[in-house]
Amino acid sequence: MTLFNHSASELQAKIHNKELSIADLTAEAYNRIESLDGDVKAFLALNKEQASAQAKEMDQVPVSERGPLFGLPIGVKDNIVTEGLETTSGSKILQGFNPIYDATVVRKLREAGMITIGKLNMDEFAMGSSTENSAYQITRNPWDLERVPGGSSGGSAASVAAGEVPFSLGSDTGGSIRQPAAFCGVVGMKPTYGRVSRFGLIAFASSLDQIGPITRNVRDNALLLEAISGVDENDTTSANVDVPSFVESLTGDIKGLRIGVPSEYLGEGVSEDVKQSVLEALKVLESLGATWEEVSLPHSKYGLATYYLLSSSEASSNLARFDGIRYGFRAENVDSLIDLYKETRAQGFGNEVKRRIMLGTFALSAGSYDAYYKKAQQVRTLIKQDFDQVFEKYDVIIGPTTPTPAFKVGEKNADPLTMYANDILTIPVNLAGVPGISIPCGFSEGLPLGLQIIGKHFDEATIYRVAHAYEQATSFHKETPQIWEGAQS
Repeated sequence: MTLFNHSASELQAKIHNKELSIADLTAEAYNRIESLDGDVKAFLALNKEQASAQAKEMDQVPVSERGPLFGLPIGVKDNIVTEGLETTSGSKILQGFNPIYDATVVRKLREAGMITIGKLNMDEFAMGSSTENSAYQITRNPWDLERVPGGSSGGSAASVAAGEVPFSLGSDTGGSIRQPAAFCGVVGMKPTYGRVSRFGLIAFASSLDQIGPITRNVRDNALLLEAISGVDENDTTSANVDVPSFVESLTGDIKGLRIGVPSEYLGEGVSEDVKQSVLEALKVLESLGATWEEVSLPHSKYGLATYYLLSSSEASSNLARFDGIRYGFRAENVDSLIDLYKETRAQGFGNEVKRRIMLGTFALSAGSYDAYYKKAQQVRTLIKQDFDQVFEKYDVIIGPTTPTPAFKVGEKNADPLTMYANDILTIPVNLAGVPGISIPCGFSEGLPLGLQIIGKHFDEATIYRVAHAYEQATSFHKETPQIWEGAQS
């Protein structure tokens, strides 16, 4: 059994009672990583020397000066910059890049007293649904090492599921927090666009990217989102809205709550086990006083095509900066500056990134712009209006996070369109800019399933209230993979 079986408040109580120290907690993280990460492969870089020294210093801070996350270990996705700690975004083209500043979220974690344990593996530049597109290693699902953990925040979800760290940060452009959270049986929140600063997040698709927390339970997730939220002068897309106490919303009371269940989310392509787990979850919520009705998000069927046109277009622009001149990988044995650009990008980017750059460049070209990019923007507006209309009558929307449980490593690599379909239930949420969470809601042949709860803009509090009420009435979040017990702590 590991210390990370305890919640944040339980760990703080143990520290307060001197049953353990912050140095003990930090050492626990590295012991777990040493025992497990040879199989799971969640971490790309460790911060052991600095984190251990920081932990010893923090043990001397008076209890009265500590907050609820003080001294707790966290892993950070590798597309979030960390001063002096290698940040590659899972790409060869950023190999050896040591940022000279912290992302705003990392600064806020430090101010909250959290200890950065290391950087977590991901699909290259967040382009993928399995973490197989990393230039460095394939992360494995702790529930079955033959299966993927999801992506692109596969390392973030797998590290929490394996009990290597109790908290992690991921990023979500089309489902990259919620889909791996569902595959790994943990809690993952994509906040409202603008809730969390993106300053220091290596951009994939700037109108869609959001940073969010992954944890083992809803309360810890709410604590972490509260710590990283807020307007930031370095990110003009961050919203100047109040950050409520998400933890105070965890009342357990959902009497009178109105739930909309999109018929499109339980239709073709969704496995029978997934459908049944969602219907069982709705029964639980009904027993707690909520009501639900079937609704429609009619334009969600266009979400996948819309997303890949828009996100690839933005990626083709964002990734133009990586040329081997200022940082990261640089090709050798070239004859001219133009050849340096060409060879650096040809050798530095992986196949999936090149595919999306080409698609995005084509969509933005003069002869195609109106037919593809402009049309996709118009469809995006229709998708957002679908959500707005449902939220006029309902408090939350509920459905599955993914159509199926985790698939096997290599199973879908040969067919990119099949791989892209994994995000079909999460992508519309990003296009609409609304918040969504995935929480454990059952198992299919021993693999976790995720329940997706979607809320109104900047109403993460209601999402957390529903998720917490469901979590308290069930025990899926308490289950751990077999690998959890096999590690030395």
